[in-house]
Amino acid sequence: MSTEPNRHFPVHPNLEQLRHQAKDLLKSVLSGDPNATEEFLQLHPRVKTADAPKLADAQLVLARSYGISDWPRLAEACNLIDAIRANDPDLVRDLVTRNPRLLTENARATEQCNWGPPMSYAANVGSNSVIEMLKFLGAEDVQHAFERACLQGRLESAKLLYAMGARPEVGSVMGPCETLNDDGLVFLLDLGTSFTDEKGDSLAPVGLLLQTYTRNPNGKHGCLETVQQRVMELTNTAPMAVHRGLQDLLEAHLLNDPELFTRTYSHHEIYPLALGCSEDPSYALHGTPLSGGTLLQMCVDFDEYELAVWMLKSGARVDAKAAVDADGFGGHTAVFGTVVSQPYRSHCRGHERFLQLFMDRGADLNLRASLRKELRFVADETLHEYRDVTPLGWGEQFHDQEWVNPAAIKLLRTHGGTA
Repeated sequence: MSTEPNRHFPVHPNLEQLRHQAKDLLKSVLSGDPNATEEFLQLHPRVKTADAPKLADAQLVLARSYGISDWPRLAEACNLIDAIRANDPDLVRDLVTRNPRLLTENARATEQCNWGPPMSYAANVGSNSVIEMLKFLGAEDVQHAFERACLQGRLESAKLLYAMGARPEVGSVMGPCETLNDDGLVFLLDLGTSFTDEKGDSLAPVGLLLQTYTRNPNGKHGCLETVQQRVMELTNTAPMAVHRGLQDLLEAHLLNDPELFTRTYSHHEIYPLALGCSEDPSYALHGTPLSGGTLLQMCVDFDEYELAVWMLKSGARVDAKAAVDADGFGGHTAVFGTVVSQPYRSHCRGHERFLQLFMDRGADLNLRASLRKELRFVADETLHEYRDVTPLGWGEQFHDQEWVNPAAIKLLRTHGGTA
């Protein structure tokens, strides 16, 4: 069955949790919940909700909501992934021998899955014994597995797959640039890989390093240092010093410009067109708007905690505001960025430490601002406007709650923040 999934199947699914989800779905439909009823009507081929559906029916609907044909196939995917992640070649061999189609189908059983078949999935997690066993069984996704190993920085897996015949391709460096994986980038460059995208654009990898959704400060610093040393000279600006995590460069800028921390920066000063960043600001994948923001606000969304601490000790004002544009949007502080952020969405849990840092510095938790935001690569890509909101109101009203940090919301509520 091919269906547009209603849910995103996890990279590491938990079968027991999925069983509980199915039970909850059944309870919801039996209680008359309209959303659950609609899902049953959409995805179940036979049973109507009035026919007292059973647990098996709910399991089928749940599997199809993830884009998987049925519950047995979902369970099979969970067991296969568990075996791969445990680096258990015997168990993987047993599963694949009983169902040879597993060798070529996506390990997560969904049609759209860039983690790929079992060998590629094993490369993502560094399960080398499984890679070797699957190659013996005839797995043919060696090249894709190599690309995934480089993207994830699994260098031993990449070397193993290289020995099996995989080779870097034009554009291969875009993988580690997307994931901010400096080890993978250096490995590919050492193999002689060109620093370009698949079209030969030598600026595209730098643009991706600056705009990517990934948040890994140390990896980003390493990637940009590699670019500086081996590819091209990066611009000597304060925003670039934040991207690179270089306190010494910021100290030099501060000596020359005592007003550095109160200055605001345009979108293209943060994401330079000359370094391959997109003309379309929505391709800069951050949370709370950075256009017109301060260096401290950049630190929040790029997860540069140590730089933020240093800036505050060096005179940065915790309530410094972003510029207000011609339409009246802006004026927000770094506190807003702790609530809606790409680091939280990228699973950098503990990001609320920024909010605690700002509260310790006496931040105004009820300052109001007007913001607008357009997200990319999500279900709702339309522009949303939020007028005269506090940080708490910004988080509570934000149109995609996957970007909202509940720990930050709780901190705001318990320390006097109002909506």
